[in-house]
Amino acid sequence: MNAFKLKPIAIVLIAACAITTGAIALFALKDKAPTKPASQATATAKPALTVTTTQAQMSTLPITLTANGNVAAWQEASIGTESNGLRLAEVLVNVGDAVQRGQLLARFADDSVQADVAQARAGVNEATANAAEASANADRVRTLMTTGTFSGQQINQYLTAEQTAKARVESAKAGLASQQLRLKNTQVLAPDSGVISSRSATVGAVVMNSTELFRLIRQGRLEWRAEVTSTELGRMVVGTAVTVTSASGAQTQGRVRMVAPTVDPQTRSGLVYVDLPTAAKTAGDAGFKAGMFARGEFELGQSSALSVPQQAVVVRDGFDYVFRLNADQRVSQVKLQIGRRVADRVEVLSGIGPADVLVASGAGFLNDGDLVKTVAAASVTAPASAPVAAQSLAPNSHLAPVTPAQAAIK
Repeated sequence: MNAFKLKPIAIVLIAACAITTGAIALFALKDKAPTKPASQATATAKPALTVTTTQAQMSTLPITLTANGNVAAWQEASIGTESNGLRLAEVLVNVGDAVQRGQLLARFADDSVQADVAQARAGVNEATANAAEASANADRVRTLMTTGTFSGQQINQYLTAEQTAKARVESAKAGLASQQLRLKNTQVLAPDSGVISSRSATVGAVVMNSTELFRLIRQGRLEWRAEVTSTELGRMVVGTAVTVTSASGAQTQGRVRMVAPTVDPQTRSGLVYVDLPTAAKTAGDAGFKAGMFARGEFELGQSSALSVPQQAVVVRDGFDYVFRLNADQRVSQVKLQIGRRVADRVEVLSGIGPADVLVASGAGFLNDGDLVKTVAAASVTAPASAPVAAQSLAPNSHLAPVTPAQAAIK
């Protein structure tokens, strides 16, 4: 009876011993199996991308200040009429025409003025004849003053008549000059050289005195009026070079002509007047016209700064990054604080140092920790379709890159 009850317990103990012996043998075999070192595993991994490298360099970058403003005429001349009630017979220029000083712009009908001039000239001739007669009478009286032929009263009358006749001659001449001036004013002349910016003259219209007919941009000179904050206004110096960019993308070089002596109390900004060069004075040939918006950069000097190539900087989620190459040929994503951008260089304010080796080409297709292969810059010839394949491989850096031919087959 007792032997029959102990038999199941013996079976359980035998099975437990067998399982334990097998486990010990399995762990012993696993410990004897060879393990690959980490360096050998890295060496056998496939790089995600072939890249070139660069380093940050100290370079001299310009100090600039960006501002916005409007292009305006340096000075505008209002050309009106001094002929009251005359009909405009001819208009010789239009908006946009370049004119010279003294050039005929418009002409009024001068028939009535010509008649007034003729009448005034006849009045001068009549007054001159009367003055000659009065002078002859006065001369005869003077010769007979001592003889007692004429009384003192008569002598005074003849002498006074002579003076009156001479005064009437001067008055008649003044009237003739006035009518000649009216005749001259029937021709509207340009007061200065420049470009016609507006025209209100219409052939056949009867124009009243002082009515504006044309508006002229004097000498064709344009200027850019930059709006600068009050804190930056003190940095503006007359003669500072400025690069002005119009709304169409045209660029020109200008110089600061004047800095406004006052600041707008509402906007707390002041105006800086920048003369545009001769190429822009034709009000259109260089892409600049009065009234248009423009953006400009004031060149305030130069300073040394740590900079990297533009292609090495990657923008992700609104921040700037570079990929630093480590000793194990893997890259680390580093966040930058950047400053000025000049041509293909970007100023680095913080994040890296001059000794760091950075990925130059292909940085936009890498992720943090990717394994890369570095070559000389002249050895990299990426086809047009390579970026698409590289971007798809970025999350799986342990896979081999897909060639353009393979991508086409897939």
